[in-house]
Amino acid sequence: MLRKIFFLSVFILGFNQVFFSQSLQKKIYHPFTGTLVFTMESGVTYGLTDYKDFSLDFLGKGMVEFFLPTYSKSSFGFRAYGGAGYLKGKDKTATPYEFRTDLRVVGGGVVYALSLGEAVFPYVFAGATYTWFNPKGENGKVLPNNANNVYKKDELDYNAEFGMRILLTDNLTMNFSSGIQISPNDYFDDKLYGTSKDAILFGALGFSFSFFGEQDSDEDGVVDSRDLCQNSPKGVKVDLLGCPIDSDKDGVPDYLDKCPDTPEKVKVDKKGCPLDTDNDGISDYIDICPNTPKGVLVDEFGCPLDADNDGIPDYLDKCANTSIGVQVDKYGCPLDNDGDGVPDYLDKCPNTPKNEQVDESGCPIKKVEIIKEVPVIKEVVLSAGASFGVGSSVLLSGAYVDLDKIAQTMLEEKTSKWLIEGHTDNAGSAANNKKLSLKRANAVLSYFVSKGISKNRFTVRGMGPDYPVADNRTEEGRTKNRRVVILRVD
Repeated sequence: MLRKIFFLSVFILGFNQVFFSQSLQKKIYHPFTGTLVFTMESGVTYGLTDYKDFSLDFLGKGMVEFFLPTYSKSSFGFRAYGGAGYLKGKDKTATPYEFRTDLRVVGGGVVYALSLGEAVFPYVFAGATYTWFNPKGENGKVLPNNANNVYKKDELDYNAEFGMRILLTDNLTMNFSSGIQISPNDYFDDKLYGTSKDAILFGALGFSFSFFGEQDSDEDGVVDSRDLCQNSPKGVKVDLLGCPIDSDKDGVPDYLDKCPDTPEKVKVDKKGCPLDTDNDGISDYIDICPNTPKGVLVDEFGCPLDADNDGIPDYLDKCANTSIGVQVDKYGCPLDNDGDGVPDYLDKCPNTPKNEQVDESGCPIKKVEIIKEVPVIKEVVLSAGASFGVGSSVLLSGAYVDLDKIAQTMLEEKTSKWLIEGHTDNAGSAANNKKLSLKRANAVLSYFVSKGISKNRFTVRGMGPDYPVADNRTEEGRTKNRRVVILRVD
């Protein structure tokens, strides 16, 4: 058995030297991981023999151990040792009253060491010892049974040991140990009549030096031979391979990652945050519109806002409030195929000839001459300057006198029909002028209705600047052109 232990130890030590040797100048991660340890110790022996008085002697040993590589607080190893010393016993009732046995020992076994912090390492050992012994009496005289070769003076004993190693430097420990060596016989004291087998108790103090240990250059808790990232910053958490932990596996370690919950396989920047190529605040991996111009407001999918849902984003839409479902051009404005200013979805006459004047429904406006063919009984012209505020369609009190007179006629002639036309000068937008002229005509209509006259008796038109009565190039002419005309047509 001893031979097997010896060869196994030699093999493991050789393997360790080839694959786990490192520079002794670097800090050792664990003093007993992948190390070859040499120990010298000495201490006292106390015999459990047929001699009952208390008596101590000494024993010295040299040991070599190999500890398997470990990445935890536990470390397993193999020990081989040899030593020499003495075992002494005294008993006043015995003859001879004292013995002293020479001891020579070799042995081996298994060691289990535990790390308590960085400096204290308790351990236990179990193994077997081959012992040569030579019991003697006073003055070194060989005892009778020994001299007569009554028993063999070599045997295989069994050992158990408990100890504590305290780290002094990276490679040096001080050891305290105690244990027992149990003999299968009763020959250590040369007495053959004892009631129990002999045993040896011992306690020792020693020093151990470690060679070829695993190193941890960056002190991250992972030895260099297994560390794929040997320059990890101090204090950074690492994985089993010594690399800084990267929880979301985006290639940026957690201690640098500003976005630690990035979905898997998403491309990130050097801070670990998902790429946002167009800088719109929406990461590329969810950005449906990855090339949005700078400064454009976007929705949750990274696309430019389109408030009226017409397919033209707001930053390009010149008609931002188009009704839902209306077809628009590239500028987001409703289509107007005949170019008459009335969009197709409102145009009741969609094929009006080019440059033809149309009403609000997109249909050509009837010529005034047609209206003149209707017999006109009475006409009243209201000056816009005296009847309305500038740019306003609200009647001023100055118009009430003229309106009241014609209202009286309307009340008296209950079947009469009337036309109300609003006119403006040509200052400003033609479309705005047309709208204003219609509003002013409707204001006059509302006044008549308030007097009890049926709305059905009136036709209202906004003529805008199309039918001037004076020269718009002069202030006087423009004043005359701003008017409301009330005509009786039946």
